[in-house]
Amino acid sequence: MTIAERFSLYLQLTRMNRPIGILLLLWPTLWGVWIAGAGHPAWYIVLIFVLGTVLMRSAGCAINDYADRDFDKHVKRTRERPVTSGRIPPREAVWVGVVLSLLAFVLILPLNSLTLLLSFPAVFLATSYPFTKRFLAIPQAYLGIAFGFGIPMAFAAQLGDVPPVAWLLLVANVFWAIAYDTEYAMVDRDDDIRLGIHSAALLFGKHDVVAVMACYAITVALLAIAGLMTGAGMLYFIGLILAEGIALYHYRLIRHRQREGCFAAFLHNNWFGATVFAGIAADYLFRSWQ
Repeated sequence: MTIAERFSLYLQLTRMNRPIGILLLLWPTLWGVWIAGAGHPAWYIVLIFVLGTVLMRSAGCAINDYADRDFDKHVKRTRERPVTSGRIPPREAVWVGVVLSLLAFVLILPLNSLTLLLSFPAVFLATSYPFTKRFLAIPQAYLGIAFGFGIPMAFAAQLGDVPPVAWLLLVANVFWAIAYDTEYAMVDRDDDIRLGIHSAALLFGKHDVVAVMACYAITVALLAIAGLMTGAGMLYFIGLILAEGIALYHYRLIRHRQREGCFAAFLHNNWFGATVFAGIAADYLFRSWQ
C-alpha cells in the first residue's frame, strides 16, 4: 500500500473527508467561546478550541468505526469503511483515536486547572458515545452532551469558572443534537431495526417528525433564555429567528421521511449552527461599536 493510499484511508477513518461532523461540534463550541469571551475571546483560546474540536471529532470517528465494525458490514452505506472492509486493522483504529486524543490534551495543557479537569469527562464522553447505541434508548442525547462539552470548557478556559449560562447552552446543544441526529437516524431506520441498534428515530416512532421540530423549538427557546441572561441585543435574536426558519425548512425535507430528504436535512444543520454563531458574533461586534 502506497503512502497516498494509507493517507486516504486515515482521512476516511477520521471523516476528515466529510467535515460535517466537525462543523456540528465546532459551532456550539464557538458559541461558548464567543459568549465566554464577551465577543472578544483570546486568539490562542480560539485556536486551541478549533484545533481541539478537529482532533477530538476525528478521534471519536476512529473509535466509532472500531466499535461498530461488526454492525457496519451489514449496512450498505457503511460497509466500505476502512475498518469494516479490513483495510485498517481494528487495533490500529483504536491507536489512531488514542493518539489524536492525546494531541488534543496536549493543546489544553497551557490552560487553567479547571479546563484540564473538565477535559477528562470530555474525552470519556467522546470515546464512549459509539457504545451507547447498544443500550441507551436515545443515544442522541448522549451525543449532544459529548458534542457540547466544549462549551463549559470554553467558559472555564476564559473565566476560570462555569456559570449557569454555560450549562444552559449545553442543554440547548443536547436538544439540537437530538434533532439533527434523529434526522440522520431516520435514514438508517430499517437497518437499525434489523441490527437491534437503538436510536431516537425508533424511540419516537411515528412521531419522529414532530419530535425533531419540537427539539428545534426547545433549542431556540433555550438559546433565547441564554441571550437574556447575557444581555444580548437585537442581532442575537435575529440570528435565532433565522435559525428557526432553517429548522422550518428542515420540516419540508423530512416530513415525507424519505432517505434523501432526511440526510439533506442532517447536512443542512451546519447552517443552523452557523447562523446562531453569526448572530452571537454580530451582536457583540455591534455592541462594541456603540
